[in-house]
Amino acid sequence: MVPAPGAWWRFALQAELGSATEMRLGRLTLAFATMAALAAPASAQAPVKVGEINSYKVIPAFLEPYRKGWELAVEEINKGGGINGRPLEVISRDDNGAPGDAVRAAEELVSREGVVLLTGGFLSHVGLAIGDFAKQRKMPFIASEPLTDKIVWENGNAYTFRLRASTYMQTSMLVEEALKLNKKRWAIVYPNYEYGQSAIASFKKLMTERQPGVEFVVEQAPPLNRIDAGSVAQAVADAKPDAIFNVTFGADLQKFVREGTTRGIFKDVTVLSVLGGEPEYLDPLRDEAPVGWIVTGYPWYAIDTPEHKAFLAAYQAKFNDYPRLGSVVGYAAMISVGEALRKAKSTDPEAIVAAMKGLQHSTPFGPITYRPLDHQSTMGAYVGKIGLKDGKGVMVDWRYEPGERHLPADDVVKKLRPQ
Repeated sequence: MVPAPGAWWRFALQAELGSATEMRLGRLTLAFATMAALAAPASAQAPVKVGEINSYKVIPAFLEPYRKGWELAVEEINKGGGINGRPLEVISRDDNGAPGDAVRAAEELVSREGVVLLTGGFLSHVGLAIGDFAKQRKMPFIASEPLTDKIVWENGNAYTFRLRASTYMQTSMLVEEALKLNKKRWAIVYPNYEYGQSAIASFKKLMTERQPGVEFVVEQAPPLNRIDAGSVAQAVADAKPDAIFNVTFGADLQKFVREGTTRGIFKDVTVLSVLGGEPEYLDPLRDEAPVGWIVTGYPWYAIDTPEHKAFLAAYQAKFNDYPRLGSVVGYAAMISVGEALRKAKSTDPEAIVAAMKGLQHSTPFGPITYRPLDHQSTMGAYVGKIGLKDGKGVMVDWRYEPGERHLPADDVVKKLRPQ
């Protein structure tokens, strides 16, 4: 007879002392097992599984740095003791930029992988689909990137929370700059899907309320990732606007900048651009960066706060690269996950939801709070202008705008959000 692995000491004692000692040996075995369990490191305990869903194949410029950001956060969480002594494990899926694929991924993560929380999302319509799934399955969902206002207002629900400053918040920041210009005739360019539509609705509403007599002389709404930049730029030029409000990003933004510059439509015309100062979209333009545009973005090279310096050092040490805005969002989202699970001290969905309401923690942009009222975090954004340095676009004359300054009053939110 061959003893089981690790039981050699028991086999030897039985052979020496006989079966009369079996009962005492059984108690001794239990004692050894209990001591071993108490002495086991956190890494030997069952992990807490979290599901992460995103459009990695569709938006790699933003989401490859995003993945690095959350990987850094997971590493830091586990080095710091994990989730109340248990390691955090992230199971990631690609949604291909499609709501249906995102919902199928969410179902598989919950039903087969046993995740206790969902996070991620980039495209707004995909984020709304995951949010609805979270509501139906009563599964906590921290939407890291989807910017549509609906995710926390009109379509808000008890299980969905959002990290990043929304379209309303970032538009409000730029509206403050627009009001200083006192321009009357505006052209509008935006991708024709939920994010773009949401941003434009907010811009029109805020400008109309705060600058009577403002006109919107032309609107161009090309499909996402399929802009006919020449036609768009020419339509804007023909309208002869005083200023342009742009919401395109990624490859669409690059094409619009190049065609607009070729046609001279930005000469003597002020341009405001949501996301236009983010390194993901500014860096590929190099010396073609549109100098003077007023943008929201991320001047990673110039932020001197303790929180950001610590993040920058850790990120560069791990990846030998500089962070993009996606890096910050991925990192902060996973820190939110870790803090919520620690605070909940449970993997029960209702306990996690309760922990998320009013959750406060530090990020590379400073402290944030998830508001109990609408589950929107107070993370802000940087506002500035585009300049050129060493043949590359950078943000200049920038400032940080706290998110809480750019949210509507509570009574307005209560009317928007379903009870």
